[in-house]
Amino acid sequence: MVAPQMVMYEEEFKQISAICERLTKEANAKVVFLVDKNGQLLASAGDTANIDTTSLASLTAGNIAATGGLAKLIGEKEFASQYHEGERDNFHISIVASRVILVVIFGERATLGLVRLRVKKASEELTGIFNSLIQKVENPGQAPFAEITDDDIDNLFSE
Repeated sequence: MVAPQMVMYEEEFKQISAICERLTKEANAKVVFLVDKNGQLLASAGDTANIDTTSLASLTAGNIAATGGLAKLIGEKEFASQYHEGERDNFHISIVASRVILVVIFGERATLGLVRLRVKKASEELTGIFNSLIQKVENPGQAPFAEITDDDIDNLFSE
């Protein structure tokens, strides 16, 4: 079965952005990104001024795709999270709701344990939001303007 196309509404975008902001503070992270598996940046929080967000989003999605291939080679569906340690900064990358990628960039002010703890809580909240978005797509009768018919549109423009 093909996954329904993701549609982002303003209300959910605000909720997602608030979760990213809170995660940045609670995990002592420098930056938090939420990226779809196609490499599109959905939301970000923190100090993004010196980061090429487009490249980061695209490379993160490519990383997930590559490690997904590695996972399949050893009989795993996918790796739920990854950790990359650098000299100054570290990356914690996790898949949320099987459809988006949560990236947390943190330095020496945070520990991996703290980041994992805070990511777990944020992931649960984000999963709820994305499940709600999927329900809106699968049940279009609940979508905004669903009550407007083609006849209504024709009548509007025929005058």
